[in-house]
Amino acid sequence: MAAEYDFREGERGKYALRYAEGAKVRVPNFHGQVLAVNRVERLLRKATSALDAAGLPYAVVGGNAVAAWVATVDEGAVRATKDVDILIRRPDLLAIADALRAAGLISHEVLGVTMFLTRRKPNPKTGLHVVFAAEKVRPSDLHPAPELTATVRSDSGFAVLSLPELVCMKLIAFRDIDRVHIRDLLSLSLIDDEVIAQLLPDLRERLREIQATPE
Repeated sequence: MAAEYDFREGERGKYALRYAEGAKVRVPNFHGQVLAVNRVERLLRKATSALDAAGLPYAVVGGNAVAAWVATVDEGAVRATKDVDILIRRPDLLAIADALRAAGLISHEVLGVTMFLTRRKPNPKTGLHVVFAAEKVRPSDLHPAPELTATVRSDSGFAVLSLPELVCMKLIAFRDIDRVHIRDLLSLSLIDDEVIAQLLPDLRERLREIQATPE
């Protein structure tokens, strides 16, 4: 009996079920993985293009910002990410919401996190997540997010947070994925003495902790 495939939607996105000789087996879905990466890039370009056209300041942060900096040294070391994070000023939120709405993104909030989702497939896990400049992301954070003052234009045209400020954000958040991102930057010597000199003492201590526990 030839194998037949059925592509379905699940909690973790599309997956394939293979039916062969009466058995039902989950199989990897490379096509779905490629679509997910492309979807993030489209969202990133759509949002940043709308904000640039409206003259509204922002900076790409999170995994996409790390990827942009990693790619300056080794494109093969870039990690995919499932969403888009941007740093904005809170007073600009209404104007940003208007600009993104015109681009087809709708405002949403989940557990206090402001985000913008596509109308066709509004999934909070894969949306555009907002971080407010000079405010703490979580009450327990050591420091607030940086001011929106140090940005760099990527070769793709969108604004990315400066490397020292991005490293600070990752050390403040200090989740598993943040530590992974810090290790990626360390492995490519992107976190050098100049960057370290700009870290606050408690963040330097977190960096030393990561350096002491390499993968």
